[in-house]
Amino acid sequence: MAIDPQPEALAAGGPDAAFPPAPEGVSGERGPWYLAYKRFIRNRLAVAFLILFFLIIVFVLAAPLWANNVAHTGPNQSHTLEKLHVNGEVHEVVTPEGRPIGPQWFGAGGKFFLGADSRLGRDEMVRLMYGGRTSLFIGVVSGLITTIAAVILGLLAGYYKGWVDAIIARTLDILWSLPVLLFGIALGVSLAVGGLKIGPLTIEGGSIWIPIFVISIFTVPYIARPIRGEVLALGEKEFVEAAIAQGAGSLRVMFGEILPNLASTIIVFFALNIANNMLFEAALSFLGAGVQPPNSSWGTMISIGEELLTTQPLLAIIPGVMILMTVLSLNIVGDGLRDALDPRSKVRLEARAGMVEREGASV
Repeated sequence: MAIDPQPEALAAGGPDAAFPPAPEGVSGERGPWYLAYKRFIRNRLAVAFLILFFLIIVFVLAAPLWANNVAHTGPNQSHTLEKLHVNGEVHEVVTPEGRPIGPQWFGAGGKFFLGADSRLGRDEMVRLMYGGRTSLFIGVVSGLITTIAAVILGLLAGYYKGWVDAIIARTLDILWSLPVLLFGIALGVSLAVGGLKIGPLTIEGGSIWIPIFVISIFTVPYIARPIRGEVLALGEKEFVEAAIAQGAGSLRVMFGEILPNLASTIIVFFALNIANNMLFEAALSFLGAGVQPPNSSWGTMISIGEELLTTQPLLAIIPGVMILMTVLSLNIVGDGLRDALDPRSKVRLEARAGMVEREGASV
């Protein structure tokens, strides 16, 4: 028997009482986006991790405030020969043996809150915040480039079919079959040394655009292939045939008829792709093929912290935890968006306490 999940709310205020009011700017009409919003809000786990992701963004964006007003140092400023006064005692930031100072929390007024890194004596907290900005920037920008390229290739292959589909599909298959990490390391190292020049476009070695370029190339198939499959299916629908019969051109059909029906899929893939790209960047940077010194990212911080893993484990653990929380947040939010935007999930059967629940009873 179908049981309504919130009978008290439904009895008190009608079918819409089980859902929170729509935010400002969202129509109260029962359109597909509003229904998706209501389904997403009901997913408390996804909402909680979305809030966590926003907190991480606020944390990394506050890097200049912390560096200028609390730590009074920059992410690449060395303090090897400096001494730190903590509770009336004098401590060396880096000992003569090369061991950096550990976390001082607020004992030194916020300086070296998480200690210093390696033998250069750079403030670990400052580098963590600035490194997070780099990791997120690479993840978002490469995710955006990948998504745009994948959508265009998927539309062309799925709509035109024939030789266009054969060329694009086989190219994607080749990229799909490559050992991505090994090729990414080889390409990243070579470009980091010699840079990249394509016509008027020049990227110097050591630029963060190098890992963005490498990641964008190798992650296109992961989105383009499923997009191509959906375009092939949508191309057989009546609304596409009607648009063609009315004289609509190929661009009008692809971008005016098919693309809007891919919006939910693209949003979900974009969120998940950011997480995958951040892991890819961390792996490349850890192996020296990603972000180049003196710039920091969470991947490079783990690589540096590995040298002192037995004496200062927090140098590797803290950036690793930040990557974990960010990627986990994006994956759970992506799953929540997929469930909310998929119209086929309007009615879902779940076993709870031996009863079957109808999630979309009021939708």
